[in-house]
Amino acid sequence: MRVATWNVNSVKQRVPRLLPWLDQRKPDVVCLQETKLSDAAFAELLGDELAARGYEIAVHGQPQWNGVAVLSRVGLDDVVAGLPGGPGFPHQEARIVAATCGGVRVHSVYVPNGRTPDSNHYHYKLAWLAALREVVKSGPREAMVCGDVNIAPADADVFDPAAYIGQTHVTAPERAALADLQALGLHDVVRDRWPDNRIFTYWDYRAGMFHKDLGMRIDLVLASTPVAERVRAAWVDRQARKGTGPSDHAPVIVDLDEAPDGDIGPVVPPPSAPAKRRGTVKLPQSPA
Repeated sequence: MRVATWNVNSVKQRVPRLLPWLDQRKPDVVCLQETKLSDAAFAELLGDELAARGYEIAVHGQPQWNGVAVLSRVGLDDVVAGLPGGPGFPHQEARIVAATCGGVRVHSVYVPNGRTPDSNHYHYKLAWLAALREVVKSGPREAMVCGDVNIAPADADVFDPAAYIGQTHVTAPERAALADLQALGLHDVVRDRWPDNRIFTYWDYRAGMFHKDLGMRIDLVLASTPVAERVRAAWVDRQARKGTGPSDHAPVIVDLDEAPDGDIGPVVPPPSAPAKRRGTVKLPQSPA
């Protein structure tokens, strides 16, 4: 079973990229984030195309902002949209949808950005992560949390830690909240498989950050032990970030039980223009 997660940063804008990518990579389960469409608009836009490819869909969307989806051709059962009893800002947002696909409880998540450390949105982010932990804790042992977690787990997951001083995504409380989630027994399968590689999933659109490979790893696949033991390949599809009209995120792909393309690694080459020393590159804007 091939499971993929991708923050598409507007599914409407990404249709010319998404459909050929589905045909090329043939994932069995796809978690999407930042769909930015209502449920009805998503179904109208993609329902027929996805059905023709054998996908059932579970969506939890809202116009213009946020929005998540799970596409599956290995079953789609017990769909739950949202975080029951979870926090809002001020109301609950469309940031999680879960379904059981091929015997695995799959959560597609778009964790709040946090905006600036110690802001109201930052505290909302921490509360949201705590609520997510309770949902996963109460669920089945065979589970995956896939999506844009808006946290770089460690300094190795950003191109230069000095560039992120004073920014969200790297603060100790955020990383502690992510570690608390993983303490349920969830494995960061890409990092576990490639512990010493330079791996990013997000590059800002501006300042040539992608072409210089100045990015961060904030899109994760976390798998419980029974699922992690089935992993045969885990990689970042950097090719999907190239070309015309890409998202600012690349998909993360995890193969369970068999690896059709082989265990090809993170597919991230060395940077073409690395910083000469720490602190020489400034962020053009906060990551999303």
